[in-house]
Amino acid sequence: MRVETFTGLRVTQFARPLKVVRERGGDGTLRDRPWSLPPAERVPVVAVYYRTNLTMRQLGPLFGVSSSTVCRVIPRLGPLLAIEPVSRPADAPERTRIADGTPIPLRDRRMAASSRTYRFSANVQVIVDADTRLVIAAARPVPGTTADAHAWRQSGPSRHCQGVTMLGDGAHLDCGMAVPHRKRPGRALLPGEEDDNAAHDMVRARVDHVVGRLKNYKILRDCRQRGDSLHHAVHMHDPAHPLRPRRTRPCATHVGRTTRVAHAETWATRVVCRTEGGPS
Repeated sequence: MRVETFTGLRVTQFARPLKVVRERGGDGTLRDRPWSLPPAERVPVVAVYYRTNLTMRQLGPLFGVSSSTVCRVIPRLGPLLAIEPVSRPADAPERTRIADGTPIPLRDRRMAASSRTYRFSANVQVIVDADTRLVIAAARPVPGTTADAHAWRQSGPSRHCQGVTMLGDGAHLDCGMAVPHRKRPGRALLPGEEDDNAAHDMVRARVDHVVGRLKNYKILRDCRQRGDSLHHAVHMHDPAHPLRPRRTRPCATHVGRTTRVAHAETWATRVVCRTEGGPS
């Protein structure tokens, strides 16, 4: 009951991540010391920590162990639960993917930097499939002051987008993505460009919805861990991960909205918007 309350998941949904942990060697001892918790309870410890961002002292009494045990469980199982980037499907050239950067508050000063949105944060580039709204990959975090275009080149997520139509916002210039039309100095947009930008924004808004669902896990609102913990947390809590229930694409019930969504998808397929450098 406590697991369902703190994670929003049923106990039966932990069967798959538990299998993943065992396959990756998470069943072994730590420096020849036996664990205080069985594997079936160590996985929920990580899930509850990432979901609630409780401190170690708060998690210990919740599971009946000491805070030092929780400190050993989370760094041990966190990397094992992080999924690998999605492999390239056969119909990849026909798919549309969306990229966007999101700031995540981070207390590791070696990786974070003072930015406009948060006091110290990291910039994480997220790639989402426009059709399924599943996270394809998440780049390694860079300092929060890094612009999206520089973060895209530095963190290296472009290797997951070879030969795929990519959509980005105005900050991803010269990154090989389809970006909105920009106003020329002293001139308005040409006829049809405003409609193109509206269709572009409607499709690209899906990545904002996905990022909003990712941040339902409070670890992505104030990460206290160091090193690669933030990178593992982002990969663990994307909608494609077994710890996260799969969400089907919502239906557009309103007739007018259905028409606009269909027009936007047609535009994304044809890429009538200006493409910077061609598909990456």
